[in-house]
Amino acid sequence: MDSNRIVRIVAGFFIMVSLVLGAEGSPLFMNSKWLWFTAFVGFNLFQSGFTRFCLLETILKKLGVKGSS
Repeated sequence: MDSNRIVRIVAGFFIMVSLVLGAEGSPLFMNSKWLWFTAFVGFNLFQSGFTRFCLLETILKKLGVKGSS
């Protein structure tokens, strides 16, 4: 699996978990402030599309995960 795919999987997982914890209709609702985490992940995905900088991708590269093809 390449780093681009891992970044997408992790971002999607974080968004789904934070929505489950932050949406009032969810059975696992904790606090609506979890939605700020959803916004943070979304903003980072947005900015990485323009700047091509992604901290997780940098960490994965240092761990030896191959880059996206």
